[in-house]
Amino acid sequence: MDLFSRSWAALLATVAETPDEDFAQPSGCAGWLVRDLVCHLVIDAQDVLITLATPAETEPTRDAVTYWEVADKPPTGEDDLDALIVRLAAAYQEPRLLKFHLDDVGSAAGRAAGLADPGLRVATRDIVLTAGDFLSAYVLEWTLHHLDLVAHLPHLDGPAADSLAKTRQILEQRTGEMFPASFSDTDALLLGTGRRQPTDAEKAELGDLAAKLPFVVG
Repeated sequence: MDLFSRSWAALLATVAETPDEDFAQPSGCAGWLVRDLVCHLVIDAQDVLITLATPAETEPTRDAVTYWEVADKPPTGEDDLDALIVRLAAAYQEPRLLKFHLDDVGSAAGRAAGLADPGLRVATRDIVLTAGDFLSAYVLEWTLHHLDLVAHLPHLDGPAADSLAKTRQILEQRTGEMFPASFSDTDALLLGTGRRQPTDAEKAELGDLAAKLPFVVG
């Protein structure tokens, strides 16, 4: 849960430091500008608040790793929800308004996470898991989207090493596949989730795993 708080705080800080003109730059999410990604983070923060306020009485059905579904086709940014995010982001018009909304809702989500009982059972997406596992799972969400945020903005700080390592661990455990030890955590995540295509040298190191990529986690 501490890593949830640190990874989320780091992502919020990077958004706050993003120059207004960079909100019109592409992000690492297919079809989304930086402003669209930030708008998505508002929805993510709302999801955290809603889930932590939705207690469940039944036994957990998922944990921090199995919370995530894995597909083999990256999103195109064209489905109904993605299209809604784009329209909603454009409605803010000024980046400062979007920054303010994310800081407001995001700070509340961070406080709620800090107050949550890690053993509390919560419900979301028709599944049940502990609050601790839910928040641990979200480290992957924050870390991947932090990478998306800075994908074309090298002047901004990326996610911390512990967040990258934890996210790689979740991805490898969820898929049952191990990336070469020679790969940095960042490269393993970018290649593993289809955010970057492997070079010929990387394909050689990946071996049979190269044909299984990408693993689209959502």
